[in-house]
Amino acid sequence: MAGPLLLVDAPYLLYRAFYALPGSIKGSDGRPVNALLGSTNTILAVAEEQAARAVVACFGPDAAAYRVELYPGYHAHRPPMPDDLAHQWALAPRLYAALGWSVMDHDSLEADDLLGSLARVEAEAGGEALILTGDRDMFQCAGDRVAVLLLGGRGKRGAERMGAAEIERRYGVAPALVPDFIALRGDPSDGLPGMKGIGEKRAADILRRHGSLAAALDAAERDGRDRNILAGARAELEVYREIATLRPIELDRPPDAATDRPRGAAAARELGMSGLAERLDSEG
Repeated sequence: MAGPLLLVDAPYLLYRAFYALPGSIKGSDGRPVNALLGSTNTILAVAEEQAARAVVACFGPDAAAYRVELYPGYHAHRPPMPDDLAHQWALAPRLYAALGWSVMDHDSLEADDLLGSLARVEAEAGGEALILTGDRDMFQCAGDRVAVLLLGGRGKRGAERMGAAEIERRYGVAPALVPDFIALRGDPSDGLPGMKGIGEKRAADILRRHGSLAAALDAAERDGRDRNILAGARAELEVYREIATLRPIELDRPPDAATDRPRGAAAARELGMSGLAERLDSEG
C-alpha cells in the first residue's frame, strides 16, 4: 500500500530553520545555508518516518494580492525578509528538486492555498495527505484522509499529528469551521484583529450554538444573544473569514516519487553542505 503524500509548507520551514540554526553554518559561497540545511533535514526525517510516497514543497507570495485588497492590514506587520534568508530561498527549489521532490509555486496564491488544493486532490483520489507546517490555518483541511503535521516553534522537536478529532478537541469546532473561528477570534500572525472581546472559548461557543459564522450573524441581527458583540460587524467578519479560507485551484495528483539521495547529495555538495551530502551518500 502506497504511503501518504507529504505536502510541505516550504516558506514556514525555511523561516523556522533560519531562526533556529546559527548563521555561522555557511556554504561554498561563504553565505549562510542554515535555512536550507534545517528545512531539508526536517523534510527528510518526516518523509522517512511517514514512508511518504512523494514530497511536494509549496511556495507562493507572502501575502496574496486579493487578501491584501480585502484587508490592507493583512501581513502588514511582518518585517521584510532578511537578505541571507532571501538568498537561500532562491536556492531552495533547486535543492529540493534535486532530492526528487516536486516544487510548486504560484504568482497570485499563497503556499497555503496550494497545500489545501493538493490535499483535496489526494483525498479525492483515495490517498492520504499529510501537511507539514506550523500554520494552524491549515487545520481547515483535516478530514478522514488529511492530517496536519504541526511543527512547534524554535527549540521544539518533532511534529504533532492533528486530525479532525484532535482539532475539534483543541478548538471546540470542526475543521470546516476553522475560517469562521479565525474570523471571530482573530489571528495575530496574519494581522487579522477578529472581534474585540471574543477569545477562543467564546468563538467556539458561538459557532457550536449557531453552526456557522453566517448563522450567528443572522441570529444577532434578529436581536439574539450575541447581538451586542456581533451586530453591525457582518462586513468585517465576512472579510476576515474569506481571508482565512483557502482558495482552491485545479491541480493534477502528484505521481509517486522516491527521494533521490545521490542527486540530492551532489546538489548539497555543490552548495558546500558537505555534512548533508555525506549523510545522503551513506543512506543512499
